[in-house]
Amino acid sequence: MTELTALWLPILLSSVAVFVVSSLVHMVLPWHKSDYPKLPNEDQVRDALRPLAVPPGEYMVPRPSSREELRAPQFEEKLKAGPVLMMTVWPNGRSSMGKSLGTWFLYSVVVGIFAAYIAGRALPPGSVYLQVFRFAGTTAFLGYSLALWQMSIWYRRPWSTTLKATIDGLIYALLTAGIFGWLWP
Repeated sequence: MTELTALWLPILLSSVAVFVVSSLVHMVLPWHKSDYPKLPNEDQVRDALRPLAVPPGEYMVPRPSSREELRAPQFEEKLKAGPVLMMTVWPNGRSSMGKSLGTWFLYSVVVGIFAAYIAGRALPPGSVYLQVFRFAGTTAFLGYSLALWQMSIWYRRPWSTTLKATIDGLIYALLTAGIFGWLWP
């Protein structure tokens, strides 16, 4: 068993590496450019929604208010007539990249802490690189990738978007695993 406090350097360094590589993946490479296509008639949709002043949040349309309403013929007609959608409404104006980047870095630290905890409970100091790589990498992959699949399963996010994000998570997990293996006490 390796104490969590002995793993602070790989936790922080892997978080920095993931932060830098993820920034390159999202800002330099065209990999995610097609994840969110432009809505047809975007200006008309914006003009129609603006007067409604929909507050920031997540919404489902149409949304039944009860099980009984879900089974009602009128609700079925709403589904057939469409549109059927789920949407996230953000506050107006530019969003704060600083806050999002800071939260992403904190998330990477949390994934690193879990990778350190699992690997540290399973392996003693002086463990072989590939053993550390396996435990830290698997845990990091779980943290960076698998929860994303729920968005495609339940909310119909395109599987292509989820697959790309899963590959991103694999890259981040491999970075984390490599740094943990390299800096294992």
